[in-house]
Amino acid sequence: MQMSGKYVDGFVVPVPRQNLDAYTQLSEKMCRLWKEHGALEYIECVADDVKPGKVTSFPQAVKLETDEVVVLSWIVYESREYRDRVNAAVMADARIKGMDPKTMPFDAMRMFVGGFKVLLAM
Repeated sequence: MQMSGKYVDGFVVPVPRQNLDAYTQLSEKMCRLWKEHGALEYIECVADDVKPGKVTSFPQAVKLETDEVVVLSWIVYESREYRDRVNAAVMADARIKGMDPKTMPFDAMRMFVGGFKVLLAM
């Protein structure tokens, strides 16, 4: 995939290990939803070799607890403008509106997310 001009939403979230299956099921639904509305890629990764750092790290950033694992994810779009349209469509979708944040299989208060211009992709 040509990445020049693309835009990426990235997010990191702590997920209790016991909720990983539920999180995966939710992710599959979200992936289908975002792709249906135009996202080019939707990728979720579970930490395998992530250690606390001396100053900062993924575990420290999400205030990881001993029974949790870090998930790193990103969604690729054609552009920032296109991402804004896709996200607006997703947020207006009845399947999202019916979701209760209190029933999520992770602590959304410790999730962080941001939008990024692609600097380099090879």
